[in-house]
Order: sequence, then structure tokens, then C-alpha cells
Amino acid sequence: MKKYISIDIGGTAMKYGVVTENAVIVTRSEMPTEAWKGGPAILEKVTDIVRQACQTDDICGICISTAGMVDTQKGEIFYSAPLIPQYTGTKFKETLERQFGIPCEVENDVNCAGLAEYTSGAAQGSRLMLMLTIGTGIGGCIVMNGEVFHGSANSACEVGYMHLRGSDFQTLGSASALTKKVASRKQEPEENWSGYRIFEQAEQGDLLCCNAIDEMVDVLGQGIANICYVIDPETVVLGGGIMAQEAYLRDKIQASVNQYLIDSIASRIKITFAKHKNNAGMLGAFYHFRNRREE
Repeated sequence: MKKYISIDIGGTAMKYGVVTENAVIVTRSEMPTEAWKGGPAILEKVTDIVRQACQTDDICGICISTAGMVDTQKGEIFYSAPLIPQYTGTKFKETLERQFGIPCEVENDVNCAGLAEYTSGAAQGSRLMLMLTIGTGIGGCIVMNGEVFHGSANSACEVGYMHLRGSDFQTLGSASALTKKVASRKQEPEENWSGYRIFEQAEQGDLLCCNAIDEMVDVLGQGIANICYVIDPETVVLGGGIMAQEAYLRDKIQASVNQYLIDSIASRIKITFAKHKNNAGMLGAFYHFRNRREE
């Protein structure tokens, strides 16, 4: 059975493991990304992961999911936020293929998550899917007929920058915006608060936390509705750490989206929550690799 090394590079953690040709993750590990060290250090970590995998398994391919805007043809980063200095221009595909003689494919992490949910997750069977990941920012992915829609220059669905209410979608609706808002209103240091604690307090009746969550949900509903008016998806999948609070959020988000969509559209769109969670990046990177090889 063919095996692949799949690596998911996030701003905080790097997840990696061996995936079989049947999309089964047989080993899984994690290490800090140490994003502050910059692109060259990340490339070195990835190289070490691949080297170790090749020592224990017959690896047929290198599958990479990463933060940043990715040129999928070249397999390199063409834009990265300041969170990872010197990441723009990192040539994963060229470097790793030259060093190991194994094919490598690279894709943006949100696109990988979307592809995973479309192929074997919450949106399986859909023709057109929108994936949103709500975390430090808000990322988006559109999958149509099994293919990620990249746009004309590999930067499609950067919905976090979408203008909304005099600001932008991710400044108002992200998980980080929620914690900042609660900490400010509580007049406490931001590090005292997390999404988990906010929801815990809300469930115990803390009105300030309840109101802050409701405000976030209202922004998410409007943002999701605006995107749906443009692309008319069958399924909207919501991911990111804060969406682990599905029981609390499901009905609220559905009601908010319905408020901003006309009935004829709202009644046809299924809103659901990500299935693969922390494995989405690794699985999506493998699916992207497989799709590229089939081309």
C-alpha cells in the first residue's frame, strides 16, 4: 500500500503524519511551528520531518497544507502575513523534490480543510461548498465539482478581508475579536480570556459573555449571507477551534443567516460544522496531492 507524508503548517502548531493511499492517517505527531523564527526555519523543520519519514517508510509523496497564499503550480508561498516573517517566497515543492526525489504538492490550509470536508467530511456529496474557518482571522474556501476554486491568481475566497460594517469580516467576527471584546468589557488583560472560557461563562449565565457571542454570531450571519448571495452554495461548513461549541452555536448561527438571506435561498442552504477538525489539514493536503497527480 502506498504511503505519503502529510504536513499541516499552522501559525502555532505543525501537525504531520503518514497517510495511506486510502486516506487513512496511520501515524500522527505535532510540534510547535515557532513561526517567529521565520520561513527558513519552517522549511528546515519540514525537511527534517520528511527525512525521518523516509527512514521508516517507503514514502511516495509529500503533501503540504500551509498558512499563507500558495501558488499551487509552483508549490511556493507568494504572500504571508507578518506572523511568519520571511515566509513569502518559500519554495517547498522545488526544495523538497530536489532533495528527496519525491513529488511534492502544496496548498493553502483553509483550502485543504475545505477539500477534506468536501471529499470525506461534512459536505460529502455536495456539488458546491463554502468552507469558513473562524479563528485568529476568518478564512474561506470554495469547492466546486471536486475542485478548489482558486480565482485568477490563487487568492480567491479571502473573505476575512471582506468589507463589513465599516470594518472587515475577520476584525468583527473572528474568535480573536471575541476574546478582545470580552477582555475589554471586563477591563481585564486579554490573556485572561479564551474562547473556551467565554462559552463556559456564557453557559453559566454571564450576560456580558452571552451578548458578546450574540454580536459575533450576528456578524457571522451577515457575512455568510453576503457570500451565499454571490456563490449560492449547497452547503456551508464552519470550522476552526471555536466551532467546537457547535451545541451552543448551531441554532444561533442558522437563525442569524436566515435573518440576512431571503427565504428562497436560505431554505436551500445547509449549514453544518466541520467533521475532520484537527485532521482536516493533513487529509486535505493528501487529497490535493492526489488530485494534482491525477491531472
